[in-house]
Amino acid sequence: MNNQTTGRALAIAALLMLGVSACNTHDMSSMQPELNINYPAAYVVNAEGNSLSVIDLAGQQVKETIAFGEASGGHSTMSMTDMVMWPHHIYLSPDGSKLGVGVPGMDLSAGHAGGTSGMTGRVLVVDPKTGATTVNQQTPVMNHNAVFSPDGSEIWTSQMDDAGKVLVYNATTMALKNTIAVGMEPAEVTMSANGQYAFVANGMSNTVTVIKVADKSVTKTIPVGDDPVGAWPGADGRMYVDNEKGQSISVIDVASLTVVETIKLGFTPGYAAYHATRNELWVSQAGTGNKVSIFERMNGSWMKMSEIQTGLDAHAIAFTKDGATAYVTNQGAATVSVVDVAKRTKSKDIPVGKKPNGIVLKY
Repeated sequence: MNNQTTGRALAIAALLMLGVSACNTHDMSSMQPELNINYPAAYVVNAEGNSLSVIDLAGQQVKETIAFGEASGGHSTMSMTDMVMWPHHIYLSPDGSKLGVGVPGMDLSAGHAGGTSGMTGRVLVVDPKTGATTVNQQTPVMNHNAVFSPDGSEIWTSQMDDAGKVLVYNATTMALKNTIAVGMEPAEVTMSANGQYAFVANGMSNTVTVIKVADKSVTKTIPVGDDPVGAWPGADGRMYVDNEKGQSISVIDVASLTVVETIKLGFTPGYAAYHATRNELWVSQAGTGNKVSIFERMNGSWMKMSEIQTGLDAHAIAFTKDGATAYVTNQGAATVSVVDVAKRTKSKDIPVGKKPNGIVLKY
């Protein structure tokens, strides 16, 4: 074989190897046909369905499904290197160009504690227009969510271990920038509305760790209720912490970093969402609950004023940008409820995939 023939053979072999490598890296994208989502949409994470349901906000129906592989819990032919199972929560980057999905790798629908030792997690980055998975990053320990920093340059995710940590990745290269020690079994990582702090709910420590986004320093650790899952930001300068086992909401003032109120619920919370224009707090009833409770400020305290029946095991709540409509994911019903905010009535249920949890709206 002459040098020219040998060179051509080596080049072909290199291309074939590159093709094999690309297939292994982008297995999910190759299975997912390219879409053209050019309309205002809600992206719903289906944990057992192992997919995203894309709801057209104008028509209020599922228009596309973005698949991550075979259904969670079933047999998959995908390599363990790329396998996605039990996606959980979802966030939109500040510029609207990326979706961040946390993949703990186990079913969290019955609660957020009790992860299996040695389990790894995953961070996915999805193109919201085409549906392509552009990043599939494994994490050393199972995680809960993947949230973008306020400027969009970083992705933050928890490590749900007894020696809890938060990992901070470069959102472009996925190079690990920081590892921050927090409490035991941290769940959701969220950003305050002013972009100054990250709040980490430490489920086994019954605390919330506050991290300064700019320099990644731990500013304070705040005691809250029993088994906090997430500190959800409000436009009123508060963070609303849903304490799952404590069946309460701890209200943290961002300016003072102190708990200023504890709301007793009498049910297991799935999520807490503050409605800015109406000054209302909406709390979903998880587990056997199938409602959203609405709280109003009365004599300086939050008081439950009404309930809306949605679906079994109600969880995440997302308001449209005009505040007129709420979308509620129902894990046990495999639906998303559409709620008229002013009338406090459900207008319809939209069937989605199995065990829907996280939801985000994009315009």
